[in-house]
Amino acid sequence: MDIAFRTPGVLRLEVGDPDFPTPAHIVEAAASAARSGYTHYTPSQGLPEVRQAMAEKLSSFNGLRVGRDDVVVSAGGGHALFAVYRALCDPGDMVLAPDPGWPNYGTIASLTGAAIERYPLLREEGFSPDFDALAGLLDKHPNVKLIVVNTPGNPTGAVWGEEILSRLAELCRIHDVYLISDECYEAITFEKSHISPGTLDAERTVSVFSVSKTYAMTGWRVGYVTGPAEVVSMVGRVVENTVSCAAAVSQKAAEAALRGDQRPVAEMVAAYESRRDLAMERLGEQGLSAIEPEGAFYVMVEVPTADTVAFASELVAADKVTVAPGEAFGPGGSGLIRLSLASDESTIEEGIRRLGRFVRDRVLE
Repeated sequence: MDIAFRTPGVLRLEVGDPDFPTPAHIVEAAASAARSGYTHYTPSQGLPEVRQAMAEKLSSFNGLRVGRDDVVVSAGGGHALFAVYRALCDPGDMVLAPDPGWPNYGTIASLTGAAIERYPLLREEGFSPDFDALAGLLDKHPNVKLIVVNTPGNPTGAVWGEEILSRLAELCRIHDVYLISDECYEAITFEKSHISPGTLDAERTVSVFSVSKTYAMTGWRVGYVTGPAEVVSMVGRVVENTVSCAAAVSQKAAEAALRGDQRPVAEMVAAYESRRDLAMERLGEQGLSAIEPEGAFYVMVEVPTADTVAFASELVAADKVTVAPGEAFGPGGSGLIRLSLASDESTIEEGIRRLGRFVRDRVLE
């Protein structure tokens, strides 16, 4: 990303930031809120009407039986995860996170003094969890406090069904640990529907959400958390002591997003699916193998080297295309790169054409 920012004319296929503008009715709601005086502190848990909108969405879309007092608003999904980790983990506790998975699951753990270990996802089975390995880690480490799940997944695009999520919930019950469900890509699914793990075990699941990806609101920084009452209470205290509260104007924008016209969401999801299909076709034409994603807006592509960091650095230097190296997401990303579909179709097509040429001319020569 740093190289991309300082290199003119780069085709950016590395960043997970929707290229769509925030829908106009959301922007207007925020402007109206600012004019109406929403420019001060709010309650640390969030504005009551915003938490009510979130609770209603969690009930209708996710199937979670919650009220507004069961919801805490955070300054983005990343801050929500930090607040959950900080509420539940003491120094020396362990967090198990997917491999490959979002790098910040580990870095956030380090900020709380917790240790991180990755449980492998099986590439040959569509990046589903290796349950034998996961059970082995739980037996090996009695200090595990949290298991993180992310479906739809970053970077894999995998969407886990009820069977997988039920097995994860059962492991949490057996080993007396919490399941932390990162659902920031919940609305972006293609062939499968999203299932919230909290519908399978409400007592041990803490669910983290965001408006960033669904509504193209990454810069507004609004996330939210729900789960067991004692956890929600502690998360609220962490929010109070880290950011005081999420920005008032951003909260009102999130309320408008959740209560307003959902057609822009459907249009963006349809565009991501169309881009997914286009990318898979163009990758095939270039002789590149990829694992077709079921959700989110990423494609994991196989490359003929284990050193994907060097590969990505050489690609941007030689052909001005940025991709995310698979190793950034854990050892399970070895031999893979992540392409983002959060760019327009012409960028995706030309980026893949250059990628194919780079592999043929510079890697396989």
